[in-house]
Amino acid sequence: MMRIGLSRLTLRRAASAACVALLVTCGTVSAVEGTLVNGTHWTNSTPEVKKAYLIGLANAIQVDVAYQADNPKASMSDFSPKVTEGMKGQTLDTALAAIDKWYAAHPDQLQRPVVETIWFEMVVPGLNKRK
Repeated sequence: MMRIGLSRLTLRRAASAACVALLVTCGTVSAVEGTLVNGTHWTNSTPEVKKAYLIGLANAIQVDVAYQADNPKASMSDFSPKVTEGMKGQTLDTALAAIDKWYAAHPDQLQRPVVETIWFEMVVPGLNKRK
């Protein structure tokens, strides 16, 4: 039991340190500040860049879920637990292929943010399957 509490504390400290490092290193990159990755970015990216994006998003969500684990106010209605539940059964490759397929079928919607596409085309249907 003590080991779990210690690893959560360690995770929190590591997440905080990573956030500070990110802020320090990216603080001068104001040109991309606030830019959401959209279908244009996605379709022009290599498979490796797409995977890096998905891994980064997944890691951020996992850190948030772990951080909320001790919070009695956190619930299934929070964003990260919903994403985790809705994406069950998906792999990095299946998620990448589904996003590629969606943008290929909707070339008129390349301005749609990738995270929005993931939410409405993967998470919400995944949650609805479990009801």
